[in-house]
Amino acid sequence: MRILITGSADGLGRAAAETLLTAGHDMVVHARNSRRTATLDPLTRRGATLVVGDFTDREAVHAIASELNEQPPLDSVIHNAGVWSGPAVMPTNIIAPYLLTALLNGPKRHVYLSSSSHFGGHASLKDVDWEGRRAGSYEDSKLFVTTLAVALARLRPDVLSNAVDPGWVPTRMGGKGAPDDLEQGHRTQEWLATSDDKEALTSGRYWYHRQPRQPHEVVADEAFQDRLLQALAKETSVTLRDRDQR
Repeated sequence: MRILITGSADGLGRAAAETLLTAGHDMVVHARNSRRTATLDPLTRRGATLVVGDFTDREAVHAIASELNEQPPLDSVIHNAGVWSGPAVMPTNIIAPYLLTALLNGPKRHVYLSSSSHFGGHASLKDVDWEGRRAGSYEDSKLFVTTLAVALARLRPDVLSNAVDPGWVPTRMGGKGAPDDLEQGHRTQEWLATSDDKEALTSGRYWYHRQPRQPHEVVADEAFQDRLLQALAKETSVTLRDRDQR
């Protein structure tokens, strides 16, 4: 399978890319900027394709999508890139995944990195700073991306779309003292991106260590899903269309 993993220079994205490349998959890895590309040299020397672009820059997201749409089609995307705090939270954690989802041709599986922090998110779009002029809420961003995963499953029944809580793991973002298992932290997204297991072929779910969990109740609210998609479409000037409109 041909698989894109965003934010794959380190942490969970890097671990997943290494595992899937070793398993024989055709990997596309992503770095935020040219300074980060050197860390991916061990993977590109083994055959991985590299794309570069800062997810706080929407033109960069468009450029990545255009580049990938000219290459062999992707089978799966693991939307792994994310930040914990600062003005990049909303652009990186929700706008970039939304844009890539709307712009890429072909992927039949989308896996979005969520967090248990999404339970602390607010189901309101009124004060969201999509532009990143001020720091957005990490909790809100993860509530939104979890909702995006479930909305995509509803809009495109031919696509497998799921959200994953990897746990609080000891990565650069999670910190050395994080209590969860780093190995378990990347296995579920790999499984959802590649497996033909019956459970992995379900859609519109929120997972933790290969077990479905009940997400925040608003995630299943179709009216909230639609408001979120409308806000993202207005902000990006790109509409996430359903199967029949593409």
